[in-house]
Amino acid sequence: MGQIAFIPKEVEAGEPRVGASPETVKRLAGLGFEVIVEAGAGLGSRITDDEFAKAGAAIGKAADAGRADLVLKVRRPTEAELKGYKPGAAVIATMDPYGHDAAVAAMAKAGITAFAMEFMPRISRAQVMDVLSSQANLAGYQAVIDGAAEYDRALPMMMTAAGTVPAAKVFIMGVGVAGLQAIATARRLGAVVTATDVRPAVKEQVQSLGAKFLAVEDEEFKAAETAGGYAKEMSKEYQAKQAALTAEHIAKQDIVITTALIPGRPAPKLVSAAMVASMKPGSVLVDLAVERGGNVEGAVAGAVITLDNGVKIVGHLNVPGRVAASASLLYAKNLYAFVETMVDKTTKAFAVNREDELVKATMLTDAGKVVHPAFADAAAAAEKAAAEQKSADEPAAGGEPAKAEKKPAARKSKKAASGPTSGPASGGEA
Repeated sequence: MGQIAFIPKEVEAGEPRVGASPETVKRLAGLGFEVIVEAGAGLGSRITDDEFAKAGAAIGKAADAGRADLVLKVRRPTEAELKGYKPGAAVIATMDPYGHDAAVAAMAKAGITAFAMEFMPRISRAQVMDVLSSQANLAGYQAVIDGAAEYDRALPMMMTAAGTVPAAKVFIMGVGVAGLQAIATARRLGAVVTATDVRPAVKEQVQSLGAKFLAVEDEEFKAAETAGGYAKEMSKEYQAKQAALTAEHIAKQDIVITTALIPGRPAPKLVSAAMVASMKPGSVLVDLAVERGGNVEGAVAGAVITLDNGVKIVGHLNVPGRVAASASLLYAKNLYAFVETMVDKTTKAFAVNREDELVKATMLTDAGKVVHPAFADAAAAAEKAAAEQKSADEPAAGGEPAKAEKKPAARKSKKAASGPTSGPASGGEA
């Protein structure tokens, strides 16, 4: 019998996506896996058990996870799920580890080899595995659809015998994958689109999509991009200048979509309460970063709110999950492409090559330890503090409890905490 790949039904409320599709089930079987899909796992993505079965999967139950060598998930496993996995199993998901050191430690304790798909390096070889791009692309599309649904007017200009309907003005803040798709979608719907970002490289992309670029183009702006192509945090001075420029612009907009995220940090505040107050009644703000604290002041995670001035703020959670049937197909391909790199084509053996650059970049836990450099130090410090506390609490040789020395608190992960669910995988990116 070959090695077993298990695809569970996601347990987190509001997560309709799944880690496989009928196509990837076939391909996994072709790699030598016996594939087991938990009953009902794909229903939220319009994939029936029958479709998975026709593709070659066995339909099982949650307990089958205990037999699996490989588990393909959307969200980080819960402690209850971890209890059902066998030590040494490889678990691949969007792990959202920043600010969740205890959850990372729990995966290490369970003995699983955990991979965070959102840490996939942005290199040519890994493009097909880039979950941030596949999911943010759909989030950008859906943000425009959600904004248009809340906006009680037509988006394109319409010339009729009864008069002309003016085109809606749409402003995109943050031009990563999500922002670019939002621009393209709003343009297809006939809106007049403007966009802003702190990275100079995107100006040309914005213009190529038929939108106008808006930014304070000073020296800091010209240097504002990390080596990995992400946005970096700007100085307070630049933020003030950019806020002044956008404040006047936002007051004239019909729909504003914010997508700005910095990996491992809370979402930057781009739209102040004063800017929101300046907007026209009936205007709409869609905040794709709401799960990380939001770009818009006053945004409420998981809600659409209408303010006293008639402005709506849309704060849907898990926006890619709002188009789950499409999101799951893309995400499943991302996972399969990564798994394929770990299977020997001749012997069909599944084995993790710990020297592979993709493995090094994404592996969070292995052999009972937290191994990712961004989290290993914090985990080691917490472990040491716990051991010292235990030692201090044990009775000394003479029967008296040892006096506990004051120990420094375990150092937290260097990066700032983020929201409760996976950010770029469920929203936009700057």
